[in-house]
Amino acid sequence: MAKATKLSSFEVAALVDGLKNLDNDGDANDASSQAKPYKFGEDNHSALGDYYGLRMVNERFNRLARSVFLPFLRMQPRISSFPPEVKSYDHYTDELDNFSSLTISRIDELRGTQMVVLQPSFVSLLTNVYYGGSIDQPPPSGRNEFTATELRVIELVVGGLNRALEMAWRDLFQINFTKPSHEENLQFASFLDGQDQVVKCSFIVQLPNADPADVDILYPLQTLKPIAAQLRSRTQSDVMGEDLSWRQRLERAVMEVPLTIEAHLDEPEVQLGQISGITAGKVVPVNLKPKPRLLIGGETFFMGELGEVSGKAAINITQQLPTGTDLAPKGAQT
Repeated sequence: MAKATKLSSFEVAALVDGLKNLDNDGDANDASSQAKPYKFGEDNHSALGDYYGLRMVNERFNRLARSVFLPFLRMQPRISSFPPEVKSYDHYTDELDNFSSLTISRIDELRGTQMVVLQPSFVSLLTNVYYGGSIDQPPPSGRNEFTATELRVIELVVGGLNRALEMAWRDLFQINFTKPSHEENLQFASFLDGQDQVVKCSFIVQLPNADPADVDILYPLQTLKPIAAQLRSRTQSDVMGEDLSWRQRLERAVMEVPLTIEAHLDEPEVQLGQISGITAGKVVPVNLKPKPRLLIGGETFFMGELGEVSGKAAINITQQLPTGTDLAPKGAQT
């Protein structure tokens, strides 16, 4: 017998909206032939076009945000984004559980705000795995507040997501998210009025052996209107500035490349006839140079002096030579 599944709050809201649209179909058909009054400039949500610029920002964010979850999940999950959509703040909150993680940050460059929404189950999973738990362990239910440890995890995760978002926005418009404030009850979150329009950017974090997690980023529509021209533009480069984590990984990989260091003490010239007569036990005179050369990868980099350290022969580096310096003796042929 198939196991009954409980509908999520998002599915219930979509079902209710569908029933409302079904009830209004009859009235809409009767009034379809009648002209409707419309005033230009009112309820116009097309100022941002098809949100091409915002979609490009979200795609960059998908790649950059993966490393944010690495310390918590011990892996980089795959992140996917949905196309941005505009809806009223009331409509969005109707789809959301009353108990959620809501972090509101200031955007001083646009004189507006932004909100990051995390589900309590996802916060519990991150906290559990971060402290050694299993990723497939079911999160606790029936709660109405976060623990102090979970609040710290939320602070770290949202801080990392905001930094990744700043880098994703950098090529389109330079913004910074400052003064974050956290709420866990929709009734106390002072973000927008109910009828104000909000741009919702939804992301799915795919996890192994667990249900995918939702992350929502909300922008007030009025906050994005000053940069509507950039958001409509389809000319977007893919320059994201410096990716510090990538640069650090690259530097670490370069520093681990093994190199061979050679010390050339002398290169005597010997006639071909003497070489043919060399046998085991024969002595070849060698005059040690006062300043031997140190080679790295076949290139001369340093000059030194012969010495001794802890009873072992050593070379004291006295001079660094420019790259490409050739100090091989003239006429030396192999």
